[in-house]
This record gives sequence, structure tokens and C-alpha cells, in this order.
Amino acid sequence: MKQFSFKKKFRLLNKNQYKNVFRNSYVVRFQEILIFGHKNDRKYSRLGISISKKNIKKSYKRNYLKRIIREFFRMNKEKFFRMDFVVCIKKQFSQTNKIFLKKLEFLWFKYFLKKRK
Repeated sequence: MKQFSFKKKFRLLNKNQYKNVFRNSYVVRFQEILIFGHKNDRKYSRLGISISKKNIKKSYKRNYLKRIIREFFRMNKEKFFRMDFVVCIKKQFSQTNKIFLKKLEFLWFKYFLKKRK
């Protein structure tokens, strides 16, 4: 049975971990969403999220986007390559949440998920 939890070991926790991903990363961009990926030496993937107050003013919108990103990662974490990821939202997101989720899924599936055989 799959484990759908999102424990601490699956998160990027400190500034040095984020810096390492930003410094040595493969970057994928689709309009206002950026995903930085960096290979790690662990047996699992980790996720960090960066959404600044400058880009998304309302906290409930920032938190909702973070929940969507975490939920997608949590449900698909076995399919990811062993990498550290940081997802950044670069500007005010004016479209619906369904469109945001479609864009996010497009980036993850195209570049960072293992292909099924």
C-alpha cells in the first residue's frame, strides 16, 4: 500500500538546502510557475515552496497555492526522480485554481516524473 503522508524528511527545511537547489539546478518555467530541480543522494524526493508576499498579496491565496503544490507532490512522490525541488510562483496569479493545477501538472509530468512502462 502506498504511503501518502508528507513527513518532515520530504521537505526542504533550512536556507542552505534551498540555496543548494537554487545554485545547482535544472530550471523549468511555464508562465508564472518555476520549478527548480537538483539531484540528491537520498532515496526519496524533497519539496520546497517559495511564494513571496510581494507576488501574491493575500495570505489565503498563498496558502491555498501551497496546499495544492504539497498535495500534488504528496500523491505522486513515488513517481518523482530522486531530486530536491523548489516551486516558485513569480507573479500575481489571475487565473482560476484549476488552470494553475493544470499548468503545475504539465510541468511535473513533462520534466520530473518517471515515465510509465
